[in-house]
Amino acid sequence: MPDRRTIVVALLTDLVCVVIFCTIGRRSHAEGLSVAGIAETAWPFLAGTAVGWLAARAWRRPLALTPTGVLVWLCTVAVGMVLRRLSGQGVAFSFVIVASLVTALLLLGWRGLATALRRKQIQRS
Repeated sequence: MPDRRTIVVALLTDLVCVVIFCTIGRRSHAEGLSVAGIAETAWPFLAGTAVGWLAARAWRRPLALTPTGVLVWLCTVAVGMVLRRLSGQGVAFSFVIVASLVTALLLLGWRGLATALRRKQIQRS
């Protein structure tokens, strides 16, 4: 089991990645970058990330690309889109595609980078 610090940093990294995704999206669509506006856009995806953490039991292997990262990513997108739809926010097909690709890059990308850095560090030891 990883130490508490690793778990907290991994969770915070996932949450920050989701907020970054939502902030970039709002900016690219010329929507306001207020805290309230970003929160309105981000909450469905943050809820999805939380579901993903629970489904994957991510605290056991928070840095793992599979299955942890993949489950967190899939839940972030799927639950996020369902909650957006239920709350009257847009879920156009093109948005689902872009959201899926960008969140994959962010949520899986940082884990891939962390894995590569860990391997490099182990090789130096």
